[in-house]
Amino acid sequence: MVTIMTHKQAEEILLALPNTRLDYPFGEGVAVYKTGDKMFAIIQENSDPLRLSLKCDPQLAELLREKYETVLPGYHLNKKHWNTIICSGQLGEDEIKELIVHSYYLVAPLKLGEEKEEA
Repeated sequence: MVTIMTHKQAEEILLALPNTRLDYPFGEGVAVYKTGDKMFAIIQENSDPLRLSLKCDPQLAELLREKYETVLPGYHLNKKHWNTIICSGQLGEDEIKELIVHSYYLVAPLKLGEEKEEA
């Protein structure tokens, strides 16, 4: 059975990540999730199915677009670094959660002494 991720489910995953906050810098209807001052996820509210835009490593972004018809270049975003996922069931909940965490760690502030991994 295919599980389709809802806005509520995605938001629970997003807000569970450390120091994540919800903001509306683009006005009502566009939920932006940030850590520090960097956004890493955007949800088009009231979209059915859910449209979730996530920051992504450029090479991975291309691979995902080739593999899944429901992964598109980021809508109104830098298409090299962002994908928009149409959460219609083609990607499973675990895969979407992994992509959310990937997006978060691309922008999350580093703790003292840590280094970003080079891709």
